Amino acid sequence: MWDIWQEIWGTIRKNKLRTFLTGFSVAWGIFILIILLAAGNGLKNGVKSQFSWRAKNSLMMWPGRTSIPYNGLPKNRSIKFRPGDPEYLKGQHEQIKYILPVIEHRGDTLSVGKEYTYSSMVGVTPDFPKSRNVEVKSGNGRFINEADILQARKVVVIHDRTAEVLFRHVPPLGKYIKVNNILFQVVGIYSDDNMNQSPYAYAPLSTIQIIYHPEWSYDSFDMLIDGVSSVKDNEILERNIRESLGRIKDFSPDDNNAVYIWNILTNYLQTQGIFNGISLFIWIIGIGTLIAGVVGVSNIMLITVKERTHELGIRKALGARPSSVLKLVVTESIVITLFFGYIGMIAGIGITELVASYLSVSGGHMGRSIFMNPTVELPIAVSATAVLIVAGVLAGYFPARKAVKIKPIEALRNE
Repeated sequence: MWDIWQEIWGTIRKNKLRTFLTGFSVAWGIFILIILLAAGNGLKNGVKSQFSWRAKNSLMMWPGRTSIPYNGLPKNRSIKFRPGDPEYLKGQHEQIKYILPVIEHRGDTLSVGKEYTYSSMVGVTPDFPKSRNVEVKSGNGRFINEADILQARKVVVIHDRTAEVLFRHVPPLGKYIKVNNILFQVVGIYSDDNMNQSPYAYAPLSTIQIIYHPEWSYDSFDMLIDGVSSVKDNEILERNIRESLGRIKDFSPDDNNAVYIWNILTNYLQTQGIFNGISLFIWIIGIGTLIAGVVGVSNIMLITVKERTHELGIRKALGARPSSVLKLVVTESIVITLFFGYIGMIAGIGITELVASYLSVSGGHMGRSIFMNPTVELPIAVSATAVLIVAGVLAGYFPARKAVKIKPIEALRNE
């Protein structure tokens, strides 16, 4: 075995420039593959982050105004969501796991002493974090609970950015803030991944209803869906929900203006399909570039076999087995492919890690949301290694077959 490695090293040293230029094409191919895969991951992660502030299996629904006359009723009628509607919809559709009423009052002034900020007071129920991925971490208090709802308490859960503005370095839990001159006690500090909009302040649904919606209506519903995994099934469910509401609110199921539905799951599934196509395209381009390098390795091995025809003929005349000749040529091909391939892989991973580090340190919420963490996962690196080994074997196989077929007498005659 040691003799084989010495021979391979001797051949490479004898043809340094040729080996380098050939190996560089392999390194460049795997480098481009890693960069393309990392760029695709960065874009995918950025788009996925747009969904991270909400549960992916959710729908949002707002009441609107009718645009189609229905059952003798005129168009332009206002639709209202009322107490009892959530229970009705949940009873009609078994796929609805949760339906959460929401009341939002925009443009509120939150103040503590001379410090103030603007926010929207949102009335919610205890299950609301399941829909919006709102997290109250340990040590930061709690979210709205059932007792808050039943007693219509004036308590509030504020964002950590809001707490920093209003309280600076003073612990906010248990303190009071003024919301349009109404005192609310801070019971929790939350964080979320929605960096692109102003943070909300969450209070009990019943409290916000009494203050801002005395007619007892809701601004929207958040729904969590279970057992629906395809775009088609999700759209059918959306249609059925619209029909169910239409029966009790007297509007046509074809009237999309009566009720607005934002189907997050459908958007997410469609986006996933797009990125699966992009990933396939990236692999095709990257492997195509790598194949060009492999062809170069194969060509250099063919030239090597041609140059060593006399030597290989003497080997066979002295009793060398065809398998030993095959092993020599294929091993040399694998060595060149792996060595330069790993150089390209390490360079590509190094650059992607530098870019990811720069993006995480440089700040800028918009930049991070569009392009985030452009790195390559370990399974992909392992897959690339497998591709390199297979490429090395293929690059050396055909030249090796030619070497095996050399007849000693013809090799000596040609020489």
